[in-house]
Amino acid sequence: MSNISKAFENGKAFIPFITCGDPDLETTAKCVVEMQKAGASLIELGIPFSDPTAEGPVIMEASLRALEGGCTTDKVFDMVKNLRTEMGVTVPMVFMTYANVVFSYGIERFCQKASEFGIDGMILPDVPYEEKEEFDGICKRFGLDLISLIAPTSEERIAMIAKEATGFIYIVSSLGVTGVRSEIKTDIPSLCAAVKAATDVPCAIGFGISTPEQASKMAVSADGVIVGSAIVKIVARYGKDAPEHVGEYVKSMVDAIK
Repeated sequence: MSNISKAFENGKAFIPFITCGDPDLETTAKCVVEMQKAGASLIELGIPFSDPTAEGPVIMEASLRALEGGCTTDKVFDMVKNLRTEMGVTVPMVFMTYANVVFSYGIERFCQKASEFGIDGMILPDVPYEEKEEFDGICKRFGLDLISLIAPTSEERIAMIAKEATGFIYIVSSLGVTGVRSEIKTDIPSLCAAVKAATDVPCAIGFGISTPEQASKMAVSADGVIVGSAIVKIVARYGKDAPEHVGEYVKSMVDAIK
């Protein structure tokens, strides 16, 4: 059984995202510890990239701050190793990054190191279903789940993508880039129903969710809720003092969907 599926065993999963290295990796690590304490089921770690095409301004600016601060892929790996071996983080963790980051590092080298250091899967939003094989085969060899994304525009491709999915399915709630939205207009229940008709792999909804009310509403249809920009905003606001505030926010979201 995929380690990621354990995140969905005890009811609805809350999945927070954080940009690694903003304001520094020490703060990121402390935030991850607080997220676990607050009840996060699975944590997405964003490896910063200079051209994050799926991200809105909040996460894009965080990525640039992290890169300017000297964050590298190797340093992120070291942080993950420390989280697993020294800081007591046991919840599943996945990397969210871009194909170029993995490709330039060496796909096999990246996957092997990720697996050895305690990463459970990867999300590559710029790799479409039709081009995933270059990464997916190597991920499978090292026991990593390459997480599939399904968007409101996937339509006739939903069943095809869902049938091959492993770990969990990332349902994109809204068209466009990541970021807080006051309203999500997509017919989420229908989208989730189409996914569930094709697979038993759990599905989680992300893009635009920021309030406990939105999270609670999304959790009715999906197995989990993903939040990124709202957390990255908290980190941008409080800097090195962010971990406590991130923990409080995550707890409020976990309570909302349970």
